[in-house]
Amino acid sequence: MKALWEPSSEWVNGTQLTQFISKLNSDYGLTLSSYRGLHTWSVSNKADFWLALADFAGVKFQAKANAGLIDEHLFPGARWFEGATLNFAEHCLQGPDDQLAIIEHLENGVRAELTFAELRGRVAAMQSFLLEQGIEAGDRVAGMVPNTSDTIVAMLAATSLGAVWSSCSPDFGTDGALDRFGQIEPKVLFCCDGYYYNGKSFNITERVNGIVAKLESVKAVVVSRIQHQGEISQRPCFEFSEIVAERAEHELRFTPVPFSHPLYILYSSGTTGKPKCIVHSVGGTLLQHLKEHQLHTDLRPGDRLFFFTTCGWMMWNWLVSGLASGVTLVLYDGAPTYPKASSLFELVNKEQVAAFGASARYIAALQQESYKPNELNLESLRVMLSTGSPLAHESFEYVYRDIKSDLCLASISGGTDIVSSFVLGCPNLPVYAGQIQCAGLGMDVQVWNESGEHVVAEKGELVCASPFPSAPIGFWGDADGSRYHEAYFAQFPNVWAHGDFAEQTLEGGYIIYGRSDAVLNPGGVRIGTAEIYRQVEQIEGILESVCVGQRVDDDVRVVLFVVMQDGVALTDELIKQLKAQIRSGASPRHVPAVILAVSDIPKTRSGKIAEIPVRKAIHGETISNTEALANPEALDLFYGILD
Repeated sequence: MKALWEPSSEWVNGTQLTQFISKLNSDYGLTLSSYRGLHTWSVSNKADFWLALADFAGVKFQAKANAGLIDEHLFPGARWFEGATLNFAEHCLQGPDDQLAIIEHLENGVRAELTFAELRGRVAAMQSFLLEQGIEAGDRVAGMVPNTSDTIVAMLAATSLGAVWSSCSPDFGTDGALDRFGQIEPKVLFCCDGYYYNGKSFNITERVNGIVAKLESVKAVVVSRIQHQGEISQRPCFEFSEIVAERAEHELRFTPVPFSHPLYILYSSGTTGKPKCIVHSVGGTLLQHLKEHQLHTDLRPGDRLFFFTTCGWMMWNWLVSGLASGVTLVLYDGAPTYPKASSLFELVNKEQVAAFGASARYIAALQQESYKPNELNLESLRVMLSTGSPLAHESFEYVYRDIKSDLCLASISGGTDIVSSFVLGCPNLPVYAGQIQCAGLGMDVQVWNESGEHVVAEKGELVCASPFPSAPIGFWGDADGSRYHEAYFAQFPNVWAHGDFAEQTLEGGYIIYGRSDAVLNPGGVRIGTAEIYRQVEQIEGILESVCVGQRVDDDVRVVLFVVMQDGVALTDELIKQLKAQIRSGASPRHVPAVILAVSDIPKTRSGKIAEIPVRKAIHGETISNTEALANPEALDLFYGILD
């Protein structure tokens, strides 16, 4: 297969990954010369690899570890960096005084920036406030917040004290927020008075009051003023800006905590029930993100990193950790295509971004609009990141044709469960259409068949066959660990089954075909939905689609729902064209038995197509938690649609 992009020898020689390989060879007497060799060594010598990474990335341990890894045979149960203590916020706040730490943009045009010195000052002031509220290590601090510098200040102030941070975006409804924060009982809640999205302003103070009224654990609320209207009447309420102004002289301190101390609580999507509260560790998160930023993305101090995300998606947590590698974060809060499709790329160009990331759906949408970002300069852009769903072959080709021909396109896949990636990009490897470049260093990623055998060039379950430090500590409230075990270890003993239907390619890359629980099974043959979406995206006139399986007697039939562009109808001729495209591009088994047009498709709040709720709806099943959806009203379209 011909590569779409190959790094030059000059590029490879200059990457931090190459520097890391050279240091390993020197320190350990090795002769590693390639990424594949490095990956093999990293999973065969896990303790040495993660210790070497911590040294290379400059991790500051207040107390050193007794060992890199203890009880390696236990998964879950292996212990990482036993005896080590550190502080997450300290690593994010060590940049030079005069370097920009954050550049933030709101959809309404407001731009602001903070140097590292200014960021440290604000974190110190907020830390003083949290101390006055009695916040200690292990306490939970929550945020219903936009993607702004205030949110980063709040998180760093909390984690500087060893508290645990958890957030959702301000568009969450009352039940959605309570389903999450009600389980973890935060002591302090950060919020905003409103936000801007797609040219509209939304005031949320009334909703916040309703949420806080039911969160008895909350002792104080801190509000960031975006729209300067509405009051928070529940609990003592403090203005973020006043806290920062009044406590400017507080001396910042960092509370050392154990490597496995909780840092974040993230949430599963909750589309099939109350969200799982996934607890991530300080050390595991920090190490994994340092590895992914410095070795897999080749980010350097002073580079500018921009990922379009909300504070309810794990990519926000991943983005913020860039501070620990000395990068400048570019934040944006609003709709990605407002006021026009080019908005984010104009921001990339204006702020001289080195690494830009967004969802695969965003890239596909630009492709459908025939937008050509390469008409801008984009000279600074070295890496483009894509996640959220599989990136289609055609989207890979679109990036290199119409965005920039000389960059590393890093499709990545992992998720909330590990607050990082299992498979991702590599600056030293070629990029092939439709493939994720490699498995992450230190991650024993494989594809297994149903018999638990490692297979290559065959579809199966994506697994991680041995421990890794960013595996969750557990689920909040899961005292005996049974829910945690059921989520990841029930399918294969002592092996993490991630729930992705995947393939390891002959080139050493990976293809993700969709979630295993959404895989179609007509005639007993497993089919990934991504294979169908790839073909649908090639048909003009279709905005988006969702594909599910419908139970019919003892079999499953494939049903495809499509949303048409304005002014385009789903005619018999177009249905024939769709089926022909799917038959020739995928296989006859992939061809839907039914193709219907709908006006909308339900999505999660991170923008993913919600296949499982659609499947439940066509079978007449009740969806227990529609708050997890960004547009729950779309589900009503699917009840009875096939009757």
